[in-house]
Amino acid sequence: MPARILDGTALAQQIRTELGDRVARFTQEAGRPPGLGVVLVGDNAGSEIYVRNKLRAAVEAGFRADLERLPATATLDDVLALVARLNGSADHDGVLVQAPLPPGVGAGAAQAVFEAIDPAKDVDGLHPVNVGYLVQNRARLVPCTPSGIIELLDRSGIVIAGARAVVIGRSDIVGKPMALLLLHRHATVTICHSKTRDLAAVAAEADILVAAIGHAALVRRAFVKPGATVIDVGANRLTDPGAARDLFGAGSARMAAFERRGSAVVGDVHPEVAEVAGAMTPVPGGVGPLTIAMLMSNTLRAAELSRSRRSR
Repeated sequence: MPARILDGTALAQQIRTELGDRVARFTQEAGRPPGLGVVLVGDNAGSEIYVRNKLRAAVEAGFRADLERLPATATLDDVLALVARLNGSADHDGVLVQAPLPPGVGAGAAQAVFEAIDPAKDVDGLHPVNVGYLVQNRARLVPCTPSGIIELLDRSGIVIAGARAVVIGRSDIVGKPMALLLLHRHATVTICHSKTRDLAAVAAEADILVAAIGHAALVRRAFVKPGATVIDVGANRLTDPGAARDLFGAGSARMAAFERRGSAVVGDVHPEVAEVAGAMTPVPGGVGPLTIAMLMSNTLRAAELSRSRRSR
């Protein structure tokens, strides 16, 4: 029996709908909507798409959403000055700097920028203060993709407590916080990466397998225990027709779409995994929409916490 597909798009819409009453209440009590300031530096095509989707979702949720642009020639000081202005803005509860930053901003710039964001407005959950709270299981603003995955597991009836979980990938944005969230929910967690020996055998021990390594179709049937839940965080752009045929199969609907567009976004999990997994997320339509929904949730939470502090 093929794997049950975990529909992230439908769940993301449900989460955003559930935020509606809280947004309305905050707007009425504060006399303004929750506010999100997004900083975009340079002209990266992928970043343009991501930012557009985030801003549209924020407006649809009833937020104030402002895009602050800087050219690719901007210096680190330029970015930090803009972040400082948003930190001090009474209209913005959340501040997000879209990664990656252009190379010209300088080596180590991304970390410097993330550390400059007010932790109370850090809706990406990447400031060291928020990371520390996450380690201690006291987080208020959690990285969006991992928190969205937890929502998906919970609402899909996937039991986390007592499960063996394997996370492939150790990034600060997904892999590490994902492992911590699973650990806090009483899973037994293993983190794998590019240097893990016999990766397939380690992954195949998992009841819950999260693939977040950025390698198209890396996870094959041998990586997956029969009946396991497989979460695909990958978003890899595929342009090789031969590789596309191997993944999608000649004459399939996805292959036809590839031939029309000349490319396709594929995950870290090979389609053949659907034949052995118990449940899995698709790409697209799985984790991606949940990331944006949790960004909305974090922005509203930041607004509510800020108002609560000011009213004391």
